[in-house]
Amino acid sequence: MIHSRKLAASFKFAFEGLFYALSHNQNLRIHFAVATIVILASIFFRVNPFEMGILGVMILLVISAEMINTSIEEMVNLIANDHRKEAKIAKDVAAGMVLVTALGSVIVGVLIFTPHILRLFR
Repeated sequence: MIHSRKLAASFKFAFEGLFYALSHNQNLRIHFAVATIVILASIFFRVNPFEMGILGVMILLVISAEMINTSIEEMVNLIANDHRKEAKIAKDVAAGMVLVTALGSVIVGVLIFTPHILRLFR
């Protein structure tokens, strides 16, 4: 019984973190909106299950990277009250992580969706 309470509490904390991130991070909301569009487009174009799996992994990577970035930014803000070079570097590198994953997902999306879009014009 105690273990189930701890498990339930850990899920509660995880959902609180997700809702906090969504309510306080505009970029995360944008990533979720784009993810919704990608999912709807994959249904419309009837991408195969393998392609959908790749798109799903890319969506999870980008959202996870944005949440890690948010965590790092919040921790840096907590630790460093003044403007320090190291704090800026930590934030910039975390933001760069999001940029790399987002650009990678765009490349994957182009590779997956281009043949489906081209079929519309044939």
